[in-house]
Amino acid sequence: MKFGIDRLLADPELRKPLVGKRVALVAHPASVTEGLTHSLDALIAAGLNVTSAFGPQHGLKGDKQDNMVETEDELDRTYNIPVFSLYGEVRRPGGQMMSTADVFLFDLQDLGCRIYTFVTTLLYLLEAAHGTGKAVWVLDRPNPAGRPIEGTLLLPGQESFVGAGPMPMRHGLTLGEMGHWFVDRFKLDVDYRVVAMEGWQPDEGPGFGWPESRIWINPSPNAANLNMARAYAGTVMLEGAMLSEGRGTTRPLEVLFGAPDVDAKAVLAEMERFAPDWLAGCALRECWFTPTFHKHSGALCNALMIHAEGRFYDHDAFRPWRLQALAFKAIRRLYPDYALWRDFPYEYEFERLAIDVINGGPALREWVDDPHAEPGDLDRLASGDEAAWRETIRPFLLYT
Repeated sequence: MKFGIDRLLADPELRKPLVGKRVALVAHPASVTEGLTHSLDALIAAGLNVTSAFGPQHGLKGDKQDNMVETEDELDRTYNIPVFSLYGEVRRPGGQMMSTADVFLFDLQDLGCRIYTFVTTLLYLLEAAHGTGKAVWVLDRPNPAGRPIEGTLLLPGQESFVGAGPMPMRHGLTLGEMGHWFVDRFKLDVDYRVVAMEGWQPDEGPGFGWPESRIWINPSPNAANLNMARAYAGTVMLEGAMLSEGRGTTRPLEVLFGAPDVDAKAVLAEMERFAPDWLAGCALRECWFTPTFHKHSGALCNALMIHAEGRFYDHDAFRPWRLQALAFKAIRRLYPDYALWRDFPYEYEFERLAIDVINGGPALREWVDDPHAEPGDLDRLASGDEAAWRETIRPFLLYT
């Protein structure tokens, strides 16, 4: 099993088009080789003329803990090259940034979820390269959530930094495949290439997307393990709720909720009563935590922990987006007046509720808040979108 970066380094023929070119690297802490050498160091050691680097949200170093914490441009102290932030004063690379290289190598580990902003950063880079003669290469990496698809499609007009286009929450693609869809969808004139992985088998256990031969390195500070990556397409919606997603603890985004004023056992019982099929594929365990920062900081919270791992994990049955929707619904049914939705500027969107920005439209929130809505109502809406997305992406799949 080889990732794109390892194939590029091992094969001089793959590197040949880069000879004599100025090369930029888009990277973060998980951008490492199979020997754990950072891609920036490895590419320079291989003789490539790396003239700039770019860091996405959380920075090239991955040191920015929370959302909406910006990173400044800097000069790399080892190689004396500029490191541009794509989550600082700008989200889109500008003309000066693009002028620093001829070929842009994109080597980010993704989580397979639309809201994870590295997807949008790829689109913005491709759009910046459109019509310029610049080349964009994705050094492909696994989608750790594998091929399953889940969620409603983002609606027209709902685009944002966490919504690059009309895709569902859990999109089932690698970033290399996603780039092909972007080029086709947005009719981009760009020299786009993928250095594909070798031997990636997303439908085989026990990893189902993540090979056991590779260790996990956080692509962002709160993406601590494979369990989080599997659950994230659901738990990320907590960023739009007053409930804690576990930030300020050692296991963020691995809980369905945490709050000092919600009875986790009662919520679980209501979930099992209302839509028992939606709990399949994982184990849920009551737990307690006291966040050291962020929501409910210093308060003892009752919570439900997700275990999408080991003998409890069923890759085909686990549906984290529905599971999280069900947790919201159970809380709404038990506590009808609970202030569930967080009203704040989420990822620089000031006019819409954060939960709607996250979901690319109001459908999920409206389903949760409607006292007459049944599981089948949301299921029918999502199932149609999921089927449409499967057909849309079929021509772009590189690993079958």
